[in-house]
Amino acid sequence: MSGGRGDAGSGPRGGGRGRGGAGRAQRDPARNAAFDVMRAVDERDAYANLLTPRLLRERGLKGRDAALATELAYGTLRGLGTYDAIIAICSDRAPDPAVRDALRLGAHQLLRMRVPPHAAVGTTVDLVRQRVGPGAAKFVNAVLRKIASRTLEEWLPIVAPDLADDPSGHLAVVHSHPRWVVSAFRDALGSGIEETAELLAADNARPLVTLVARPGRATRRELLDAGAEPTRYSPYGAYLTEGDPGQIAAVAETRAAVQDEASQLVALALTRVPLGPPPSPRPGSAEGELWLDMCAGPGGKAGLLDAVAVYGDTAYGDTAYGDTAYGDTAYGDTAYSDTEHRHTASVPGDVEDVAGSRSAEGAQDGRPAASPAAGAEGGPSVPGSEGAEGGGAVSGVAEGGRGVPLRDGAEGGRPVAFPGGARLLAADVQQHRARLVAQTTAHAGVITADGARPAWRPGAFDRVMLDAPCTGLGALRRRPEARWRRDPASVAELGRLQRTLLNTALDATRPGGVVAYVTCSPHLAETRVVVGDVIARRDDVEQLDARDYLPEVDGLGDGPHAQFWPHRHGTDAMFLALLRKRA
Repeated sequence: MSGGRGDAGSGPRGGGRGRGGAGRAQRDPARNAAFDVMRAVDERDAYANLLTPRLLRERGLKGRDAALATELAYGTLRGLGTYDAIIAICSDRAPDPAVRDALRLGAHQLLRMRVPPHAAVGTTVDLVRQRVGPGAAKFVNAVLRKIASRTLEEWLPIVAPDLADDPSGHLAVVHSHPRWVVSAFRDALGSGIEETAELLAADNARPLVTLVARPGRATRRELLDAGAEPTRYSPYGAYLTEGDPGQIAAVAETRAAVQDEASQLVALALTRVPLGPPPSPRPGSAEGELWLDMCAGPGGKAGLLDAVAVYGDTAYGDTAYGDTAYGDTAYGDTAYSDTEHRHTASVPGDVEDVAGSRSAEGAQDGRPAASPAAGAEGGPSVPGSEGAEGGGAVSGVAEGGRGVPLRDGAEGGRPVAFPGGARLLAADVQQHRARLVAQTTAHAGVITADGARPAWRPGAFDRVMLDAPCTGLGALRRRPEARWRRDPASVAELGRLQRTLLNTALDATRPGGVVAYVTCSPHLAETRVVVGDVIARRDDVEQLDARDYLPEVDGLGDGPHAQFWPHRHGTDAMFLALLRKRA
């Protein structure tokens, strides 16, 4: 977090657990909860989007109190850069960390919320008196009264550099982003100041909760009946405008999940690419494709890939996509229940020496269980795959399959609806993340493995998803504190890992197979530069035009990659490159 860490200030050190700390009965539970989120983010590098819902549940905050605590925590973290600049002008000394967080909360209420000034000042002073001490409360009172003397619109020309003289500096203060992030976004957009400002403003807007109905396990109609609205692009998505997604039965049962729309679409794009013929039958494997999600935790993309692998892309190219032709009666949980699929572990022969049939609880190494793969001996039949030769997945359009034509002028294979019959292996280097994947998938084999040191044989997989570790700069709407945690040095460090992982992903792919390289960051050094460097050093890879496999989405850039943007698409700024392994 930025600003004043360890400087002399007006409160006790050590995170604000002074007089009247969090362990005592608290007045104003919403503001106390928001304050605790801020302190946890600063002291422990906690993730606000994970901590806040848990804290609200533990303290029993609901309704208006829960909404207020959420807006205070998230809104303050988004506006932190702007508020720190104003606080610095209004303060005669750098406040201690706990006092600084309280001032930020007060500034957010004064400048961006409809809280009356006297209430914003009074409640923040009470919070500091209770949690830090009376001396700090007097200091906070004085600073907030100065902040309240002007509106945000009046403060910005005072604290921000002139737009004409320093465009990046101006946007950094006005839109509360680090200067280096503003510059990186300008480079990635390749456009002027105006669009960069639109992107930064979209980063600071409260995002909608986006849900996904995993095909074959849930339908979008279930989500719509629960009060959600259809998404703009994804046929499996729905926007939840209010309420707790965990209260929706399909979400609680992991048949549906919270997943950004761009995250859904990049996963679907990988499944839509026709494959080249395999060089020879894969020894020891069943019919049907083998897929790998190489950095699968916490499991969002793996959950969707798992469902499409087994049941097929039931919606693609079908106008009756969700609720009549592919409803619960045919493909729902009655016929293909989770219980039926998770008794016997079975994974591809190429990786059974790693995954085997361990149980998550009983394995000596503590790895998550490899859950059953569709099509394995004794496994379930797979709807949608009957028309394929040999009963498995096919390249091109299967008999009775569905496809959507490419955009005009595009070259290459047609995107097709995957008919089902594949098996997914999901891996993550961290055991706790692999456990999350096991909890959210129904059929995939799940293992703890390092993608940089593969546990599988070269050429074992038909499709590989590499959702590479990255700075997360594309998800700042949902993880607002991430902008303050990263710096340019972290981009370089991650770039080395990203290159290693992309090379191992390509090595894991058989000739004619496809790799999806995905980052939740638009930074050029994590996206186009990584892909270009890897391709330049190999002679067995060709880059496909990813936009051809997302025909429902415009504004993805000049290609051959696809870049989503919050201000254009209402999604995270997710990057996709599709690479085919040459024979």
